[in-house]
Amino acid sequence: MANAQSTRMFAEAGEAAEVVARQFLANAEAVEKLAAELRAKPVRGVVTCARGSSDHAATFAKYLIETRLGLLTTSLAPSIASVYGATPDFADMLAIGISQSGKSPDILATMRAAKAGGARTVALVNVADSPLATEADTLLPLHAGPEKSVAATKSYIASIGGLLNLVAHWAGDAELLTALAGAPDLLRQAWSADWTPMVDKLADARGLYVIGRGVGFGVAQEAALKFKETCGLHAEAFSAAEVKHGPMALVGPGFPLLVFRQADETGDGVDELVREVLARGGEVLVTGSEVPGAIALPTPEAHPAIEPMLQIQSFYRAANALSLRRGFDPDRPPHLAKVTETV
Repeated sequence: MANAQSTRMFAEAGEAAEVVARQFLANAEAVEKLAAELRAKPVRGVVTCARGSSDHAATFAKYLIETRLGLLTTSLAPSIASVYGATPDFADMLAIGISQSGKSPDILATMRAAKAGGARTVALVNVADSPLATEADTLLPLHAGPEKSVAATKSYIASIGGLLNLVAHWAGDAELLTALAGAPDLLRQAWSADWTPMVDKLADARGLYVIGRGVGFGVAQEAALKFKETCGLHAEAFSAAEVKHGPMALVGPGFPLLVFRQADETGDGVDELVREVLARGGEVLVTGSEVPGAIALPTPEAHPAIEPMLQIQSFYRAANALSLRRGFDPDRPPHLAKVTETV
């Protein structure tokens, strides 16, 4: 079996702290300019456009923008433009396209439709000369550098970092801006966190739920995808509230939960869910909580809006190790390619 530290996934995910630091410095002027323009000419709402891991960053964006700015934020279905050819009314909207490659036809079609419909467009994209990047009104490069492993890691964290940076400046949130200044160091701490208990617990698992709530739901979606991609492990992501509506029927002995918890208004409800699952005989791995009976996964303490980014950084290291433990190659998931160009 390959050494866990020899994979591309390990190497690339481990660069996240440097990526975020580089991005914040390189994009400072563009972010401040865009934030000032959005304050001067407010939009009536935000739409996001993305696929895969980038769409999980868009989920994070929805909760972050709606809670920090009070603006309704909606995820666009790319097929509306790329298949049905429809152009809804996007007047006075901000459209945010998130992509690693910036060249998937359906994302391009959707962002073009948004622009034609009157939206101001912003691209968070890793390939700065891609069609998505060159066509957007504002480009905020991810600055993640080449990402060769099929499983996105540092580009996902770069997307989260870019969204946090934009929203903090847009909202004029001094507390969040101060917290973001320390994000690279916190990401380094998160990378060093020991999540071996997760690897041991899931080495022989057949399936699990991944739970988050609020700004943590997007990283739960991302973790569930990585379990499928790299570990051959079926995982479904649910909100800590939504899982009680039907999916709880499967919870019990032999069906573990991985729970992402941040220290905000959702914390008490997540703890209540953890206790309920434990009472059913279920096994729970949880970040940011000390519920008796649950397996606690260490994570640096931080501003609640930043905690999900730190937790997914720790998760990536553990997922890489779990993939190898289960006999997979995290760099070459079966049936997958690095760039998926859907129509």
